[in-house]
Amino acid sequence: MTIAIADAFSDVLGIHVSQESEGKKSIKDIWESTFSTFFFKCIFALTFAIPIILLPLDIAIWVSIAWGLSLLGIFSYFIGKNGREKKPFHAVAEHMMIAIVVIVITHYVGDLISQLFGA
Repeated sequence: MTIAIADAFSDVLGIHVSQESEGKKSIKDIWESTFSTFFFKCIFALTFAIPIILLPLDIAIWVSIAWGLSLLGIFSYFIGKNGREKKPFHAVAEHMMIAIVVIVITHYVGDLISQLFGA
């Protein structure tokens, strides 16, 4: 949860600074974007805590992966459909492949860290 909150804060700071540097939005709009981004990032991260709290860890991991990939697929579809892409499933496939690569790499980096530091 600490990482999720820290991630939300870092994203919020990046969005806040980016919007300030553009100079196109009012101070009120910038702060509304800042707070809404933080709020929704925290809520989104908390949805992944539910399986961890309610299920055994090995099952919770798989449920969280399925939940994350499902959300990514849905969001990617709408991004692809509303963007320039004529076939939104190309966006879904691309984002899913990237996510799967990230999951696999993260898993093996975690194993390596565990072996190196005896966690």
